[in-house]
Amino acid sequence: MTSADPRTDTGTDSGPALQVRGEQLPRFDEILTPEALGFVAALAERFRGRRDELLQARADRYAAGRPGDHLGFREDTAAVRDDPSWRVAPPAPGLEDRRAEMTGPTTRKMVVNALNSGARAWMADFEDATSPTWFNVVDGQLNLFDAIRGQVDFTDERGKRYAVGTETPTIMVRPRGWHLDEDHLVLDGTPVPGSLVDFGLYFFHNAQALIDSGAGPYFYLPKLESHLEARLWNDVFTFAQERLGVPYGTVRATCLIETTPAAFEMEEILYELRDHSSGLNAGRWDYIFSMIKNFAEDAGHVLPDRSQVTMTSPFMAAYANLLVKTCHARGAHAIGGMAAFVPSRSNPAATAAALEKTTADKSREAGLGFDGSWVAHPALVQTCLDAFVAVLGDRPNQLERQRPDVAVTREELVDVATTGGEVTVDGLRTNVRISLEYLSAWVGGAGAVAIDNLMEDAATVEISRMQVWHWLRHGVRTADGTRVTEDLVRSVLDEVVTTLAAAADEPGGARLAAAREVFEQTCLVGDWPEFFTGYAYEHFLVQQGLVQQGLVQQGTSGTVPA
Repeated sequence: MTSADPRTDTGTDSGPALQVRGEQLPRFDEILTPEALGFVAALAERFRGRRDELLQARADRYAAGRPGDHLGFREDTAAVRDDPSWRVAPPAPGLEDRRAEMTGPTTRKMVVNALNSGARAWMADFEDATSPTWFNVVDGQLNLFDAIRGQVDFTDERGKRYAVGTETPTIMVRPRGWHLDEDHLVLDGTPVPGSLVDFGLYFFHNAQALIDSGAGPYFYLPKLESHLEARLWNDVFTFAQERLGVPYGTVRATCLIETTPAAFEMEEILYELRDHSSGLNAGRWDYIFSMIKNFAEDAGHVLPDRSQVTMTSPFMAAYANLLVKTCHARGAHAIGGMAAFVPSRSNPAATAAALEKTTADKSREAGLGFDGSWVAHPALVQTCLDAFVAVLGDRPNQLERQRPDVAVTREELVDVATTGGEVTVDGLRTNVRISLEYLSAWVGGAGAVAIDNLMEDAATVEISRMQVWHWLRHGVRTADGTRVTEDLVRSVLDEVVTTLAAAADEPGGARLAAAREVFEQTCLVGDWPEFFTGYAYEHFLVQQGLVQQGLVQQGTSGTVPA
């Protein structure tokens, strides 16, 4: 591999070769070794076909129309739910106590801040908090490689150096979901699944070093929609361990229950991963987004302004209660959802409000039986710890706490109608503005962005753009009687773009134009794309990046192969 020709075939004599279409920057060769890429190629060759079949099953389900009508607890897996005897593996080293977990992208600065946060675990995120530019994908692997070996530090723009202390959280990695590809690594003319790239590179380089340190290769699994998708991950883990001589069961994974279909298969997902499972997480933001998607054609499932949908909303409370009950019945950790508040040094009132809301949120979760929870900012870690200490005391978790009082029905899980609240013009404007501000940052390479003292990532923005689509689809009337029409949305869009453009420099203006295009193509359309990331990735992270490398050429009607 050389920087002179990034289109290099890289593999081993014993396996398929990957075509590396990404630029070779300093130290990238430490991650993109022939052996590591050979391992990723072996994963792709073995599992990509099954991944494609499962994605097609998803697509068929949505294409058939009204997918929410068919949601329910599966009859063909009732035996798994009815068998009281099985349990998941006991907590792995470093995962016994998870009362406060930090999350965030794998940038150098975030790695240092997260490792110094005082959290019990850190979810290093290649998914919703990362814009998957080629640089971010490989640089993130480098930063984790260094962190695991105790050789990571950071110097800011003022020359101040930040080093990592002696006590650090257990690292857990969230690879991209099954639906995303990595277009910069190609096998047999087809991009490799991004999930296998993120998992494969991390596992290959770090599994043994993590084991030697007394921990192990631990993961979070996003966007699952069925137990069959969990089964595929389990087979990936088994294959990877066998391939590299890692003992079976060393890998542990926490599944995010962040899609409505997965909420009906929690036990089945735990069962499929039982030898590698470390529990379930209540991925609240994507769960709301998924609820809108699954009931996109149902005017009775229209949600109010995003800010008015909380974990105390009946359908969200039912989901949280079911998750705790399911996990503890099987000996698995139940991890609470993200506290997205961002403290502000310049705004003490906002900071006080953030801490108060976080305390209430985490106290509620601990009271429900969760064993720990997520925060998006280091300043919230202690608040989360305190809330769980108040319930747990010196215990590392509350796995022994069963919830015999919980008996959640299908109707309760999809009971959007009792959410309450209202749709407002201000809510519409906020959704548009947040989408544009975030998407402008995302196409520029930033996947976690503080807006209005909240940490926005891909999941929260999916809610914003999907809500606008849903309100528009059903001609919802706002609290003051205004009907949501395409003319109204475009008027708000023009207004927000004008305001943001006035404060943008030339590169910022270009990113804003890209953000507008992504919003229009994923919101102001008849048939909504499942994820904005697919369109945005192909048009603004891959094609533009490849143009810069000379791998494609810009034609009069778009980007075409060179």
